[in-house]
Amino acid sequence: MNESVLDVLMYLFENFSDQEYEHAPDQMVLREELLQAGFGEPEVDRALDWLEELATTEAEPFANNPEKRSVRMFSTRELARLDTECRGYVVYLEQIGILSPMQRELVLDRLMALDSVDIDVEQVKWVVLMVLFSQPGQEDAFARMEDLVFEDVGAVH
Repeated sequence: MNESVLDVLMYLFENFSDQEYEHAPDQMVLREELLQAGFGEPEVDRALDWLEELATTEAEPFANNPEKRSVRMFSTRELARLDTECRGYVVYLEQIGILSPMQRELVLDRLMALDSVDIDVEQVKWVVLMVLFSQPGQEDAFARMEDLVFEDVGAVH
C-alpha cells in the first residue's frame, strides 16, 4: 500500500472516533490493528507519533499565545507547503468561530507535521476535525466542522 500518514490518521478517526473507551486504546494494539489493515510500518509509526505530539502540544501550549485580533503571518515553510487556498481556509475557519487562535496554531503545527509535500484543503479539513475532536468541550465546533467536511459528499455536480 502507498498510504500517507494522513491516510492512517483518517482510518483511525473513521474507525475509532465513535467508540466509547473507558481508557484510550493501547498504542501497541492500535499499531497491530493498523498493520493488519495493510498500512506500512513507517506510516503507522509516524501516524502514532503525530497523535502523541498532538496530545503533547495540547498539554503544553505554545510559548506565545496568539491574540484574538492579531494578524497571522505565515512562515516561509508554511508558505511553501500551504497554498493560498489552504491558508485562506484556515483563516476562514477562525473568522467564522470554528477555530480559536490557539486552535489555528495547533492545526498549522499538525499540518506541518504531515509527510505530505503538497497539502490540500481536504487534508486541512481532516486535520481540523482531528484537532477539534481531541479537545474536550469543542463538540459544537466539531459538529460545525463535520458539516463542512461532509456537505459535498454525494452531491451531484
